[in-house]
Amino acid sequence: MSQETFASRRVLITGGMGFIGSNLARRLVELGSEVLLVDSLVPEYGGNLFNIDGIQQRIKVNISDVRDEYSMKYLVQAQDYLFNLAGQTSHLDSMRDPYTDLEINCRAQLSILEACRRHNRNIKVVFASTRQIYGAPDYLPVDERHLLHPTDINGVNKMAGEWYHIVYNNVYGVRSCALRLTNTYGPRMRVKDDRQTFLGIWIRRLIEGKPIEVFDDGRQLRDFNHVDDVVDALLLAAGSDEAKGQVFNLGADDPINLRDLAELMVELNGGGEIRFVPFPPDRKAIDIGSYYADFQRIHRTLGWAPRIPLRKGLAATLDFYRTHAARYW
Repeated sequence: MSQETFASRRVLITGGMGFIGSNLARRLVELGSEVLLVDSLVPEYGGNLFNIDGIQQRIKVNISDVRDEYSMKYLVQAQDYLFNLAGQTSHLDSMRDPYTDLEINCRAQLSILEACRRHNRNIKVVFASTRQIYGAPDYLPVDERHLLHPTDINGVNKMAGEWYHIVYNNVYGVRSCALRLTNTYGPRMRVKDDRQTFLGIWIRRLIEGKPIEVFDDGRQLRDFNHVDDVVDALLLAAGSDEAKGQVFNLGADDPINLRDLAELMVELNGGGEIRFVPFPPDRKAIDIGSYYADFQRIHRTLGWAPRIPLRKGLAATLDFYRTHAARYW
């Protein structure tokens, strides 16, 4: 992505103090953008002040909730780009508290788009969707033509949030697209628990010298994207008119089963213990089995493909948390 696309442009990132949002903010600062981060800093959702360490003086931060339609009405004005990353990402939380998930992942998305329609129809919007909307795959790799049959409340609400963006693009001309993210990992991800990703708690337990737990026999396949590759995709989607009204899978060429992933992480860590444990019933009920994506649509349309090999990315991620453990535990 050329620097000219984002230099001196005004960029709003919802969920900007979180994992992906803060990494995106760092890249945009390098590109010369005027960056505004919006985050509620609700403890369960991953926002962390340390995520913007070193760039605090080069960005603006607004502590507010995307559920506050009055705040969003003000914040979207005069912005050139909106990276809409705010969301409730825990699948278990969505089952335990479906109404909160509905408010954040569904109703708030509609409010944000209404604010754009009424107060800044020229903005370009990129929405962070999820592979979870596919549910248990009917075939592999999963392409964008695959039926959507999510297995949990989070998937249902994210599906609605995604399609609000496409409808507002098609009907109201609010230029929007959606990226269906798979397992994203890297520096600044939440590792204090498994609310957002199992990989985070594996990293913490390895560094603490505790065993990592793999559910069942660990034969489930997954694909992984380093956060820098995800940031590349977000910027390409925002900068291209060919993306408007489209949905794109992200993914990787090297899916790996969880057993082999655990062994790789132990190797990279220089030691560790793996335990195979039964699936907790609440997780088993919403597990999707093996999943990996076909990302050829975004490759053909925008030229995106992941650049960072899993081994290299995991090694760098472990190094990051060894250095900054106290900021994330």
